[in-house]
Amino acid sequence: MEYQIKNGSIQLIISDVGAELQSIKKDNTEYLWNGDERYWKERSPILFPYVGRFTEGKYLLNGKEYEMDIHGFARKLPYHVIFQEEDAITFELRDNEETYGMYPYHFILQVSYELKDNEIAVTCRVSNCSKETMYFGIGGHPGFMVPLEDGLAFSDYYLEFGCEARPERVGHTPACFVSGMNTEFLLEAGKKIRLSHNMFDDDAIVLRNMADEVTLRSDKGTKQVKVSYPDMPYLGIWHAPNTEAPYVCIEPWTSLPSRQDIVEEFKCKSDLIRLTAGEQYVNAWSIAVE
Repeated sequence: MEYQIKNGSIQLIISDVGAELQSIKKDNTEYLWNGDERYWKERSPILFPYVGRFTEGKYLLNGKEYEMDIHGFARKLPYHVIFQEEDAITFELRDNEETYGMYPYHFILQVSYELKDNEIAVTCRVSNCSKETMYFGIGGHPGFMVPLEDGLAFSDYYLEFGCEARPERVGHTPACFVSGMNTEFLLEAGKKIRLSHNMFDDDAIVLRNMADEVTLRSDKGTKQVKVSYPDMPYLGIWHAPNTEAPYVCIEPWTSLPSRQDIVEEFKCKSDLIRLTAGEQYVNAWSIAVE
């Protein structure tokens, strides 16, 4: 089922499957990727309780082996709407027998969308209902149309960070596992990444130590998208490799994929969030369109 919220500026459509955005419209312009299966059938999945992939799709926890698909299970499951107003909505996912077989914790995941002028505030709340510390990663994976205006090309666009920085590119193997070989990623004038399709031939670019907001824009157009992620230490930038896909994903993450050929001990993965029993974790980020 799909739900709509709107204000005087923006209209959103969100699916109850994955609490996933399906449309972001302002002034009759569609900003969100359309899910064309030739390139990538998703649009803006919520990544939980893991970001990226496991070696062999497996991990270890308390002496037992578990299996989990890339980016976790929350993007594939139906949520319940627990709150809705004209300009805001909250979806909720609780653990069940299916999730417990992949991830042996009792939890509540709430995903809220609230419209504030031309901005979409996205808030993820995770409650640990277990009697032990819970480990997880969480992130967003929104895709945006490029170009955003007729007459422009993909290569007319760039990503501009909110302040100058010298980020590192997180090293990945050809199979998209963390390699541990990070390198400096030079930005034009310390702030810009110009888009080209071939920059994704080796899959995603994942950065750390970068500014906490980035804007997709073109000097030849007026429409743009700004993603702000003050509490996310990693940023993925991606479209389907070896294609001329007309979109780019701007993905704020709290954690990273596994190492290649190592079935990870979940409790030993230092980048995961550790949430004690009975506590709640909150992470808020936003998308602004102009």
